[in-house]
Amino acid sequence: MRSPAKAVEAQPDDLEQTRPTDARGGTDPVLRIKAWALRAATHRRFWPSVLIGGYLAQLVFRLYLVRHLSYPSVHPDEDSYLVLARVLAGRGVTEMPVGVVIPGGYPLLISPALRVTDDPVLAYHLIMGINAVLNALVFPLSYLVLRRLGLRRMLSYGFAFAIALLPPVIFYSQFVMSDTVLPVVVLGWLLCMHAWLSEESTKRRYWYAAGMAAAAAFSMATHDRGGVIVALTGLVIVLALVFRWAPWRTSVVGLVVLGAGFGAAKALAAWLLGHFSVPDSSVGTQAIEGFTNPELLPRTLTRSLGQIWYLIVSTWGMAGLAIAICLFGLFSSRIPRASRVVGAVMVALMCGIALAAASALPEDGRIDNWVYARYLSTLVPPMFAVGAAVLSRLGRRQAGYVILGALGVAAFCYVEVTQYATWKLYKQVFIGWSMPDTSFLTANWSGLQMARATTAAFGLLLVAYLFRVAGGRKVLWAVTVALALFAGFATATITERVSYSHSNWRKFEATGFTKEAGIKRGDNLVVAWDMEWGLRMAQTYEVFPGRVWYKDPRWQELPAEATAIVTPLAAEGKTAESYWPNRPKEWYVAKESKKSGWIVWRKH
Repeated sequence: MRSPAKAVEAQPDDLEQTRPTDARGGTDPVLRIKAWALRAATHRRFWPSVLIGGYLAQLVFRLYLVRHLSYPSVHPDEDSYLVLARVLAGRGVTEMPVGVVIPGGYPLLISPALRVTDDPVLAYHLIMGINAVLNALVFPLSYLVLRRLGLRRMLSYGFAFAIALLPPVIFYSQFVMSDTVLPVVVLGWLLCMHAWLSEESTKRRYWYAAGMAAAAAFSMATHDRGGVIVALTGLVIVLALVFRWAPWRTSVVGLVVLGAGFGAAKALAAWLLGHFSVPDSSVGTQAIEGFTNPELLPRTLTRSLGQIWYLIVSTWGMAGLAIAICLFGLFSSRIPRASRVVGAVMVALMCGIALAAASALPEDGRIDNWVYARYLSTLVPPMFAVGAAVLSRLGRRQAGYVILGALGVAAFCYVEVTQYATWKLYKQVFIGWSMPDTSFLTANWSGLQMARATTAAFGLLLVAYLFRVAGGRKVLWAVTVALALFAGFATATITERVSYSHSNWRKFEATGFTKEAGIKRGDNLVVAWDMEWGLRMAQTYEVFPGRVWYKDPRWQELPAEATAIVTPLAAEGKTAESYWPNRPKEWYVAKESKKSGWIVWRKH
């Protein structure tokens, strides 16, 4: 990477100077238009206005995609974030679906939606709007990253627009999940780190060091992956102090802000934990077990490679280019130090997240555990940006070599995963929500085809490279347009085939049940443990602003404030009352659905 100022100095303007007269001394309309375009493009307000317009276009596209989504459907993740958000909004506590307290940074951002309304459907729509506002920030931040990578304004704009439309960027923002904002945080973190290591102005370096540290701390407050980001940030600051990569006072500022942010994240976690009677997250313990247990280590390493493979494929090979060039940069003095450090940090973050996630994922018979997509999706925007810079700035032969390197990394991951997992990749449970990108690339929405997905991804990359070879750098603008259109099409298709279908599948567990069972706003509901799992998860949000408990009324004490209980049906041929023969006199059967398999009890 390099600074925007240097990037501009090293290349001509995006539009060439054009005189508005033809060879005969007359006025040419085409030349007049070119001259007008040049004047507009050089106006100081032009590019800020164009960036704002692009951001608004990204925002509108995201809002359009989520117009049909009205309730949580990814259990227990969405439900747990919503429970934390309601507490942060000043509402009462309720049952914690995931069974542990998870980081509250993202729920803090969406909590205003639960302050302004008591309607869970309206609140969910507002949260989808907040998600869109936050997630669309990937576009301007990607533009800044590409400018630091030395691309011209027009190319940076086109590639940034394509990056912000990629399925892994938008898909998770269609649900209440921290992956909505993490790509934005990581982009800001990397931008600040590079500027801190390369900016000439010491005054600005103070701000960049503080921004880098604050972004790292917020990432830890948002998800456990942020722990890896904090560790890497601390390591870079220490190395900068030792090797004098930056003025030492700026490094000290970074350490102070990182420490303060770390403390704030811990304080938020402790505050939330005090509201619930469940333990803190045990992900770290599970991750350590996956590393230290010799029997689990081969599985952990294989799963890590599977996640890296998916990252490469979901970015159509661009992440492979980024990995290859970042590894090359470690041994090349031709790449500026700031870019080498940031490149090394990106690869280290990728490996750290992949290893931690692979070791912590349970053994529950799911195919996606071998090629998990979600955790490394955080790195999709910066990896794609570096890949775009490789395709744009390197010579044809050099870019070809990097593509071969990327293909080699993907092939290595593919071979290792298929050799170790073997039949499990095809016989275990396939969940389409967990692998939308490979399903789109292979046009197979019911299974995983790793070889076909790899071929399709690198086929797209090869087409882009051949355009570059045939037309040179002058046709790169056409490549950006094609990538943006294809990314938009892919995201719209995945939304239709995966997001909507998954949400519709979960509809009864959410709004369908509350309507059929007559659950009123403000009811306090007890859900029996042996009720359907998804229904239990969803009701922690749908019963709002009332609360939910998970209890078996036949042997557990009921809360005094409970107003309704839902239990399974009694044994076949038995009356509903026989399910709970020793019930207190005030409880009676209010409603029964043999079709849906539940009984609703209420007090006299």
